[in-house]
Amino acid sequence: MTLYHFGNCVALVYVPYYLTYKYSGLSEYGAFWKCIQAGGIYIFTQLCKMLVLATFFDTENVAAAGEFNIISEFLRSTVDVADLLGLIFILSRIPGKGHSKLITAGLGWAAAEVILSRGIMLWVGARGAEFSWVYIQKCLESNISLVQHITTATLLWLFTRHDLNKKFKPFVTLLLIATIFKSVWVDGILNILAIGPWATLGFKALVASIFGFLALHIYAGLAQVIGI
Repeated sequence: MTLYHFGNCVALVYVPYYLTYKYSGLSEYGAFWKCIQAGGIYIFTQLCKMLVLATFFDTENVAAAGEFNIISEFLRSTVDVADLLGLIFILSRIPGKGHSKLITAGLGWAAAEVILSRGIMLWVGARGAEFSWVYIQKCLESNISLVQHITTATLLWLFTRHDLNKKFKPFVTLLLIATIFKSVWVDGILNILAIGPWATLGFKALVASIFGFLALHIYAGLAQVIGI
């Protein structure tokens, strides 16, 4: 039973990533190595973030308090700008059309994150438990992160385009700022609502879906104009 539960969790986490790679057309472009490179840049970026957080932020006191502190979370979220810089570097290094570039960057980034953040957790936790909804929820949250990272890559690509309609520029900038400080306002809302884990998961999925729809709408409009 424990092995069956572990297998279900692994499939729930990693199969959507495989399907995204296969059916998005990346396999036809031979983008596997580019996804690996994106994952490597993700690892380097996170190491830099950890160094900054350990140097300038008292993470032990924050964790010990166990309470949501909006000022502390805001300051810590400013370090997430490094994620945007890492994604911009990935986008600049990946040749090809818009959609393949964006999915490669987002998928490689998200895959590295899920392997590092969920791999050990599933091996140690899910493999030793007969069944727990906690691991199912963590696996579903990983799929939400995939949508979010592809959306972030799309917003960054749109932000760097000189042929983007000027009326969309402030909107894209606002979405990027909201993405950087997502942990602040999302966690703040969830802290106020004090809802359960499934409702929390649904709220995060709703936020990621809205961001993804808006980014897709702007991208589709630009793609029709420039023919990508």
